[in-house]
Amino acid sequence: MIDLAVPPGLVLVLGAFLLPLVKDRVRDGLILGLPLLSLLLVWLIADGSHASVNFLDYRLAPVDSTVAGRLFATVFSLMAFAGGLYGLRQARTTELVAAFVYAGSAIGVTFAGDLITLFMFWEIMALGSTVVIWCGGTETAYRASFRYLLIHLLGGVVLMVGIIGHIAQTGEITFTAMRPDNLADALILAGFLVNAGAPPLSAWIADAYPEASPSGAVFLSAFTTKTAVYALLVGFAGTEILVWIGLYMVFYGILYALLENDMRRILAYSIVNQVGFMVTAIGIGTAMALNGAAAHAFAHIIYKALLLMSAGSVLMMTGKRKCTDLGGLFQSMPVTAFHGIVGALAISAFPFTSGFVSKSLETQAAADGGLVIVWFLLMAASAGVFLHAGIKFPWFVFFQKDSGLRPPDPPANLRWAMGLFSFLCIAIGLIPQALYALLPYPVDYQPYTVSHLVSQFQLLLFAGFAFFAMLSLMRRTLTISLDLDWFYRRFFKEIVAEFTLKTSEARKELEANSIRKLRLFVANLYEHHGPQGVLARTSPTGIVVLWVAVLLGVNLLLYYIE
Repeated sequence: MIDLAVPPGLVLVLGAFLLPLVKDRVRDGLILGLPLLSLLLVWLIADGSHASVNFLDYRLAPVDSTVAGRLFATVFSLMAFAGGLYGLRQARTTELVAAFVYAGSAIGVTFAGDLITLFMFWEIMALGSTVVIWCGGTETAYRASFRYLLIHLLGGVVLMVGIIGHIAQTGEITFTAMRPDNLADALILAGFLVNAGAPPLSAWIADAYPEASPSGAVFLSAFTTKTAVYALLVGFAGTEILVWIGLYMVFYGILYALLENDMRRILAYSIVNQVGFMVTAIGIGTAMALNGAAAHAFAHIIYKALLLMSAGSVLMMTGKRKCTDLGGLFQSMPVTAFHGIVGALAISAFPFTSGFVSKSLETQAAADGGLVIVWFLLMAASAGVFLHAGIKFPWFVFFQKDSGLRPPDPPANLRWAMGLFSFLCIAIGLIPQALYALLPYPVDYQPYTVSHLVSQFQLLLFAGFAFFAMLSLMRRTLTISLDLDWFYRRFFKEIVAEFTLKTSEARKELEANSIRKLRLFVANLYEHHGPQGVLARTSPTGIVVLWVAVLLGVNLLLYYIE
């Protein structure tokens, strides 16, 4: 390892702007090479702070390598590589530039040793991800990107105010463990939770991510929510309120995913669900729980991207995204179906996949801590995950009734990207120690015990039986599920429109009254000073002299009276 003073994420951020300047093989080489170079730098930098920059009266630490940061930076680099491979021949150049800026900024967050550097990369992430959504190229994508930006600007303002307050109180800018027992740190926590998709602003994920292009949705699934998980893990481990916030997210995501008909919205709600597991583990705060949150984030980025690659391939080849319009695609898209099933098994924590060896750390941490209710809810949620993502997504998209569609599998680079992540899902499941070695704390845990395998198979079999027993209820129709985003998409819009209408009417009435009074004043003025007015008439000289004499006499009289 070396003492490097350049943040590895800058390789992606700056290199992204070379993409519009080159073509063909050079462009392809940059798309695939920049993430690999970033990954190399992540592992060449030794632990500790390696650079400092003077900013106002503070010294920033933009290259501060930690074990947790390296883990997240590693999977972010892998995600940028696989996302670039997936979008190699079908993504717009603008989208790839924005996606690499987005990915590089996420890596920058993981190496930020101070709150100011973290905030700068945090805001660049928001801008990059907004452009990725906008590159979906539709009016719906544009509107979703605008709403997305507003939410994240709000979160950024909250975070900035919290950071300013924290610095004012402590005089420190170091990004380290905090407690939300004062307003400033509570605002920092709230800013992180906005990016995590926590309530009440959870709906932005399902609102925005599905409107991106197939490759854009893959990039979006990886960075924003997982950098928030990283920030929570470093800054607020052991904060009890996170346990209950996380559990809310877990069941919120399951409920809405089960109600959803759009395959990509199913997977978007599933992101909220999965991040909820991580937030709960961070709230538990033990070494086992924090290892579980980090391992789950690593595994989740891979299998969620794989699921969205599969869904994106279906969308690209069929032009359809509603479950009611799909089915029977395994006949003509067997490769895509296979990779989708691998991702579905991994997200369901099926034994011998990455989800099994990562999620089990979290449930074990709840059991070790004597948190019976939390453990029970996490186990129940695991069954719910199998229902909506493990079975519902592949069943309604690739199997169920035959839709009559016969599209082929997508182009080779998309299949290679899916193949890479399918391999990682299985490899991590078979060799969990490779992942455990990267975690922040030493791991003394064996996932493959007889009792654990039996209980997990029982859970999955029960969930599978429940799905097919209630299959008629699981079939979706062309309905819309209202979420809290309805308030700022519809209700608040109507309130603003009504307020605008009322104020416009009041303004018009005020203008009319003002004009009426002005005209009356002018008329009175004209009556007295106009050509025929009293004050405009001429008088004989003698009368004027008489009045002057009278006025002077009155003045002298008053003078002597005084």
